[in-house]
Amino acid sequence: MKDSLKVTMNEYLPLRDVVFNTLRQGILKGELAPGERLMEVALAERLGVSRTPIREAIRKLELEGLVIMIPRKGAEVASISEKSMRDVLEVRRALEELAVELACKRITQEQRDELKRAYRAFASSVDSKDLIGIAQKDEAFHDVIYHATQNQKLEQMINNLREQMYRYRLEYIKDKDKRHTLVEEHKMIMDALEQNDAAAAKRATRTHIDNQETTVLKNLKTQTK
Repeated sequence: MKDSLKVTMNEYLPLRDVVFNTLRQGILKGELAPGERLMEVALAERLGVSRTPIREAIRKLELEGLVIMIPRKGAEVASISEKSMRDVLEVRRALEELAVELACKRITQEQRDELKRAYRAFASSVDSKDLIGIAQKDEAFHDVIYHATQNQKLEQMINNLREQMYRYRLEYIKDKDKRHTLVEEHKMIMDALEQNDAAAAKRATRTHIDNQETTVLKNLKTQTK
């Protein structure tokens, strides 16, 4: 565990949520590496908290797929596996295609303008070294589309999947050569929504997710060599 992992207190959040956010960010940023064991006592001492919020955080991280429980060994950081990524992206592909189809029918002019602002914010961020910031702007672009569906159940389903997608989103963004391709893909989706062309929006969305899958798979295979 790297020394950069530390709790940042927030007066508006319960301690268990602060600990959860700290461990989650540690995993996403690589401060807690895939396969690393999460020892309650060691983590509690490192973060200056009791074992109870550590235990609660590990349980939530397991539900998100970021931590796995190994019999007779305990908790460890989950690896990014090809199977888990394919499973997540299969679901994402279906939900995102439905989202753009509905958004084409229901998006307002105000939301189109908001989508353009989100697109510009993402495009201006892609050369940054702040991977988390780039990922957040990527999410913000898609959030406008989800909200434009006017379907709360669909938004909830996508948001429930969001945490499991986050590692793959970050892994994709790590590839600097692909970031400007991401910008182009966002523009294709935005233009299709501007023209209310559901078929084009679904094609652009499918391409967007297929490219993510191809790139992350290539990176995973490179890392395991």
